[in-house]
This record gives sequence, C-alpha cells and structure tokens, in this order.
Amino acid sequence: MIRKSLEDGVQTLRLDRPEKKNALTGQMYNDLAEALEAGNTDADIRCHLICGLPEVFTAGNDIGDFLQYAGKTGLGETPVVRFLRALVRNEKPLVASVDGIAIGVGTTLLMHCDMVFASPRALIRSPFVDLGLVPEAGSSLLGPQIMGPARAFELLCLGNAFSAEKAEQAGLVNEVVEGDVDAAALACAKEIAAKPPEAMALSRKLLRGDTARLSERVEEEIRIFASRLSAPETIAAFQAFMTKKKA
Repeated sequence: MIRKSLEDGVQTLRLDRPEKKNALTGQMYNDLAEALEAGNTDADIRCHLICGLPEVFTAGNDIGDFLQYAGKTGLGETPVVRFLRALVRNEKPLVASVDGIAIGVGTTLLMHCDMVFASPRALIRSPFVDLGLVPEAGSSLLGPQIMGPARAFELLCLGNAFSAEKAEQAGLVNEVVEGDVDAAALACAKEIAAKPPEAMALSRKLLRGDTARLSERVEEEIRIFASRLSAPETIAAFQAFMTKKKA
C-alpha cells in the first residue's frame, strides 16, 4: 500500500508492503499516480517525498500482478503506464529517500527526482535485459544524460548493481546519509516547500526544459516494452524467474 501524509507543504508517499519487499502492484501505481496528479493542482502540496521502509525502497514490479493485468489488456492504459506519464507531467519538486534495494522502476523513477538521498545500504539495480525487456520511465534518455552513456549502459543494459557510493559518483544520488536517511530527505523536502513556490516552479521548469522529448521517449519505451512481453526469450526469462522465486 501507499501511505500518504501532508505536513508543511510536503506530501510524503511511503511504499509500505513489507511482506513483498514493497513490490509495486497496480493499485500502488494508481495511488502514486493519483498523488502526483493531485499535486499539480493543489497549492498546499509544494513538494513530494517518496520513501520506502528500512532496508527496502522497492523490489520493483510485482511480477505476478503485472503479468496478470498486462496479459489481459496490454500496456495501453494500465496503472504502470499512468504512473510513468504522471512522472513526466509532475510539476512539483520530487525528493526520494532510498534505504536498501531499489530494483527496476525503483531505479528509473529516481531519474525523475530533483533530490535523491540514499543510505549506505542502498543497492540500485535494473535487470530489464535479464528479463528480456527494455528500460522504462524514460530512463533510456535520462540515464545517459545523468550518468553518461557508459555508466547508463552498465546500469540499464548490463544490469550491474550500483552501491550508494557508486550511484552518488554517477550523479544518480545527491547524498549518501550515514544516519536517518528519511529524516534528511524530509528536511530537504521541507526546505524546498518553504521557498517561494512560483519562483521554485519556474526555476525547476527552466532546469528541466521542454519535456516533449522525454514524453515521446516514454511512449516509445512503452510500445517496445509491450511488444517484448510476448517475445519467446522474455517468456522464457519470466518462467525462469518465477521458478527460481518459488524454489
């Protein structure tokens, strides 16, 4: 589930599904998307903070849940697509607190954040190719822009895990926090929320530039990702993953 709260202009969105390592279901994607969409028109929300639980940010998609709804409808208007589009259209600053594993979309959503804080035990990994899939959330565009082509390939194609220190060196994480990473992220979010909102919005928009290209890339990734779901090597990779998981 997603636990939402609003304090001092900061909307905190906490991933809270410990029994499944915060693996994201369709309902969780819808809740996250709804919260980001609401922030675009709610003046009381000046900043979003996404965080997980101790030792786990998110294990990524709940594979079983994802295959169930994607198999019936494709990716057209599924909750995950709604969330990806909401990330691109989000108009308020976005801060993340990463303590533990951040897998798949747990990695790619960080590329949309304005500030990312990580604990030393954070582990960032995107095994898309291992599952016969392709990167998503615009990461095929944002990754090279943030980290450079070589490190983006290592993270998104080779699937290597990045430690918190390596992610900071790559520019994906702003700060590695030795103490309470959630507290540090919340303090930053409140600092952002306390600044003049119009100036903040205009400045953020200038930094991000025209998002049309990013939106186009997200849609292109969605189309390719959807076509890969029926590819023989993808089916085989998912079957191997599910068998290994059951074992």
